[in-house]
Amino acid sequence: MPVSPSSSAQAARKRVGQRLRELRTDAGITGGELATRCGWTHSKSSRIENARTPPTPADIRAWCTACGADDQAADIIAASRNAETQYVEWRRRVRTGLRELQGSYVPLFKSTRLFRVYSATLVPGLLQTEGYAEGLMTSITDFREIPNDVADAVKARLERSRILHEPGHRFVLLIEESALTHQVGDTEAMAAQLGYLLTAGAIPSVSLGIIPANTPDRQHWPMETFHAYDNTLVSIELLSARVSVTQPSEIELYLKAFERLRSMAAYGSAARVLIVKAIERLG
Repeated sequence: MPVSPSSSAQAARKRVGQRLRELRTDAGITGGELATRCGWTHSKSSRIENARTPPTPADIRAWCTACGADDQAADIIAASRNAETQYVEWRRRVRTGLRELQGSYVPLFKSTRLFRVYSATLVPGLLQTEGYAEGLMTSITDFREIPNDVADAVKARLERSRILHEPGHRFVLLIEESALTHQVGDTEAMAAQLGYLLTAGAIPSVSLGIIPANTPDRQHWPMETFHAYDNTLVSIELLSARVSVTQPSEIELYLKAFERLRSMAAYGSAARVLIVKAIERLG
């Protein structure tokens, strides 16, 4: 079973706290003595050591100085920065709207050879049509109360999706059947989206699998949406944040889950039958 999506970020924070605790114990001083030397409260030292509060670069420098280990400050600051970039709050990424977020993925997309995407609730962004993307981004904009740049964001997403037709990339995309019935946008937009899915699997670089809702004895349960980029990064989408998993053991867990989910999916004509059923439900 994959661990909590935020575990990589939290584990990295804990490693920073552990390194700082080791400096303190090696120096032979208590948490209270360190706090006095640094000019802050004992509780702050405890929060940092236990990864409840991320230390600032200034905190780390003061800590290292107090322990007589100034030469280690730069490495620990770098480790702390890496820990904090693993967990990216959506509100920071989208505070100016959604357009910039779409463009930020382009370098990663260009460098990735194998994309593996699983989604239980939505059509993956790479396969979204204009109307569907507009409906989804309008809902996100309203919910997050951010500047409305939906038209530009949709244009950027569609432009980004052209990578499906560029050589050198492969895409294995898995969705639960429920994603076909969660209406996004109006009925016309949803019908157009489902119609596009009927032909998307014919794109040479794309393998589209749909996991039937009535799959007996599932080998794996529905889980959070995640994207695997080659074997080096897994990105998990939460309501409040995007978590980047880079720890090899955790990446391996997500790829194992992906393979189990993939084994349950319908492809080709069997997948098209599920899509047609969803279109018929629209009336």
